[in-house]
Amino acid sequence: MSGIRFDGTALGVFAFFFLLVTVLGFFAARWRRGDLSQLHEWGLGGRRFGAFVTWFLLGGDLYTAYTLIAVPALVYAVGAYGFFAMPYTVFVYPIVFLTMPRLWNVCRKHGWITSADFVEGRYGSRGLALAVAVTGVLATMPYIALQLVGLEKVFEAMGLGTLGIGRETPLIIAFVILALYTYSSGLRAPALIAFVKDAMLYITVIAAVVIIPIKLGGYGAVFDAAEKVFAAKGGDTGVLLKPDQYWSFATLALGSAFALFLYPHATTATLSANGPGTIRRNAVWLPAYSIMLGLVALLGYMALAAHVDVKDGSMAVPALINASFPPWFAGFCFAAIALGALVPAAIMSIGAANLFTRNIWRAYVNDKMTNTQESRIAKNISLLVKFGALLAVLYLPTKFAIDLQLLGGIWMLQIFPAVICGLYTRWLRASALLAGWLAGMVLGSALAWQQGLKPVYTFVFGDAHYGIYIGLLALVMNFVVSILATPVAARLKRESRPDRTQAIDYQDAAAG
Repeated sequence: MSGIRFDGTALGVFAFFFLLVTVLGFFAARWRRGDLSQLHEWGLGGRRFGAFVTWFLLGGDLYTAYTLIAVPALVYAVGAYGFFAMPYTVFVYPIVFLTMPRLWNVCRKHGWITSADFVEGRYGSRGLALAVAVTGVLATMPYIALQLVGLEKVFEAMGLGTLGIGRETPLIIAFVILALYTYSSGLRAPALIAFVKDAMLYITVIAAVVIIPIKLGGYGAVFDAAEKVFAAKGGDTGVLLKPDQYWSFATLALGSAFALFLYPHATTATLSANGPGTIRRNAVWLPAYSIMLGLVALLGYMALAAHVDVKDGSMAVPALINASFPPWFAGFCFAAIALGALVPAAIMSIGAANLFTRNIWRAYVNDKMTNTQESRIAKNISLLVKFGALLAVLYLPTKFAIDLQLLGGIWMLQIFPAVICGLYTRWLRASALLAGWLAGMVLGSALAWQQGLKPVYTFVFGDAHYGIYIGLLALVMNFVVSILATPVAARLKRESRPDRTQAIDYQDAAAG
């Protein structure tokens, strides 16, 4: 069964909550007032968000609509392999606990807004900072497009296509509204909306994991039904991992954890905190979202047990919601998923705009612009980023956007040596890091292209198969080139450019 139908009740409930968050988005400009003509106020919320706000902001930032649709869709298609998102969101928080307070402290001391600002100050290299900025913007664009894909699935599930209005109309309306209140309120808008979004998502997930299994005869029946489907399908599917999947599962989880907080939206949300202590407390408590993610992934098995039959796996959860709940609650669930698209899309566009304005426009177009001009350009760039993502969804095949997003994680890993290693040492030279970044980008992109833009490369030794996440392979190449090239760079250029940071910058972060 497709579970697709139009119901005015569902649409009415959806419209109510969408209107509510729209009002909150515009009201956010008055919340925790600041001079929004300053980029640190518009793009970082004045760095004043405490532990409570930051928890919701990071949760709203990292757990997106496409996560809520794509993770169970992967479980629906292949089974246990789709659960790689669980360990990855567990691995990431110890990394955050150790590194992000240091980044916050040094950026706060020097008035830096982006990771590329830090790289330029640390290494004295505009070229390396440009590489970091370009990587961030490139990887973010398809990520925003995927939020639109998630929103598109919600509109499809509500049956708006049966009204003859075209799939682009509701998307355009939703993202025009998003663009306007993001332009007006900056990071304060998604921070305030995140409270509503997270509360609605928890209600949706708890209701789903309690009510749907009861209707299906319990979790035992759900797993039995899923296992029968996978047994009939064959291949590397099942409720347990196959031996050939162990390495790819582990390396995907580890590589994704290394990459996550390098994304501009994650860095932006982190730097908006009011101190390193706030970041550490959130690194301790944010794994609560990982529990929710595991429950969300189980919806893939429930869709199989409920005999949900869809051509596009991304429709599995929306169809399951339609089949399991009355229209009014289905509308509530769809509104929660839609907010799961709007909140991260807003933060992503702000993070990309911060990078472009600070590290591309100011650095190469107009280095004498005022703070007000800088903020205005960032606002305009955030509009262009959203518009570009909208065009990508409307005029490119959806698979193309998804494939680019897979490349995005591989690309983001290539700034790990410059950013994360730079928080602890400056032994690596800027030119060597730039060469390593280029080698990693080329190798990662080439391997992904060779695999049909799949994220795993398989090594075969006799009868054994070892799938390794391409991002990690490229990162190893990156490190090898950077380490080998550093002594060469030191000899060719005896005096490196000055480091604008001091040891006390990082010591304070560790003790803060």
